[in-house]
Amino acid sequence: MRSSTPAINTKGSAKIAINARIAIIEAGQDVHILSCSLFPIEYLRSQTVSDEITELLNRAKTIAVVGLSDSPLRPSYGVSAYMQSHGYRIIPVNPTIKGALGEKAVSSLSEIQEKIDIVDVFRRSEAVPEVVDEAIKVGASAIWMQEGVIHQEAADKARKAGIFVVMDRCILKEHRRRFS
Repeated sequence: MRSSTPAINTKGSAKIAINARIAIIEAGQDVHILSCSLFPIEYLRSQTVSDEITELLNRAKTIAVVGLSDSPLRPSYGVSAYMQSHGYRIIPVNPTIKGALGEKAVSSLSEIQEKIDIVDVFRRSEAVPEVVDEAIKVGASAIWMQEGVIHQEAADKARKAGIFVVMDRCILKEHRRRFS
């Protein structure tokens, strides 16, 4: 019995993953594909990252927020207040303020004496390499770069050091999407 295989358009550089269920009736017989799904690799990666984000948010207790402002009008303050209201300990990391959200500010990650689960970065992208270097030194578990904060080389360096990286996503939106 001859079967036809549908053509897959591979124009461009799109990469796909094939998820197939295969049944072999008896040894030596034809292989029958019961179902087959094609997904863009990026979709599967986003699903994996999404699951890892859920796990991270579930196990994290302490978030060091680099660039946290003491002004309630700033996004860093609102996002951090939200995370604090959901049980996370927030540590402000900003040499220009004394404190925020009832917590004393520190000038750098190296001043924090406790385990840091997430380093949340509210700084310009060009400041990220320095933050990543410090996060590696203190043994942070994860680095979270907020929306608009993108630095691929620093992210790669953090990953090579065993740090989980989230880039260009809002921690508040991701938390709300999963837990509200």
